[in-house]
Amino acid sequence: MKTEELKRLSCEPVEFKVKEKRTLLGFSRKQLCIPYGVFLACFVVLPLLLIVFYAFTDQQGGFTFDNFIRFFTSATTLTTVIISILIALATTVICLLIAYPVAYILANSKLNKGGTLLMLFIMPMWINFVLRAMAMKDLLTLIGVFEFNNYLNVIIGMVYDYMPFMVMPIYTVLMKMDKSLIEASKDLGATGVQTFTKVVFPLSMPGIASGITMVFMPTMTCYVISDTFGNGLITIIGKLIDEQFTTFSNWNFGSAMAMVLLVIMLISMWVTGGFKSEETRGTNL
Repeated sequence: MKTEELKRLSCEPVEFKVKEKRTLLGFSRKQLCIPYGVFLACFVVLPLLLIVFYAFTDQQGGFTFDNFIRFFTSATTLTTVIISILIALATTVICLLIAYPVAYILANSKLNKGGTLLMLFIMPMWINFVLRAMAMKDLLTLIGVFEFNNYLNVIIGMVYDYMPFMVMPIYTVLMKMDKSLIEASKDLGATGVQTFTKVVFPLSMPGIASGITMVFMPTMTCYVISDTFGNGLITIIGKLIDEQFTTFSNWNFGSAMAMVLLVIMLISMWVTGGFKSEETRGTNL
């Protein structure tokens, strides 16, 4: 081989072909993602595209904005949305006020070895929520509370059913919190109230935001509980959407309402997403 050719070969970059790592049963990670991608496309993306299609078309298939105009001009629809938001807001606030102390006690209790107390708290979630709702309704009827007010009954039912969804994320964040920060605040002379307000509570904001998201939106659409505890006299937006699909067979208007709820959900997730940065943000005493 000539000297010039050897110099040329030595200067050219050498490409190494790295074999892709094989995982389960010899399949690569990309290949294992294919079933998940197919599932996501068939059961998430496609239904969303159908909702968008029906929302912007009439029953003859023509493009229109009438479904959204009807939504924002109908007194019945707007009243139902306001009632749904108020019920969801009251449920979320009550759940937060109860769940935070519970999560704090569970996270700091010496008796909660291996999450035993937490498991006892969330164990009722293993039972079908309809059965739990009926059992709570019978209990409220037995003690005489169920006869007071339908809206109060619905809020009690919502709080009872969605409380664990508020407890779990707050408990998880409190358990992962660096306890040395609390010790440092005490060493710097902070009182218990100051330590909680300036260290514990700010660092638990990601859990609070997750809990609010997991409680607020579902309670706006869970018409099974509103029917069970409201004696069928309280209509929330979820029931209104269900009626459009099942009773009136108006998929177009029902899809438009579902899209509005989807936008509200995205906005709420965007707002609460701002608290995620609190997890790594420093605290000031």
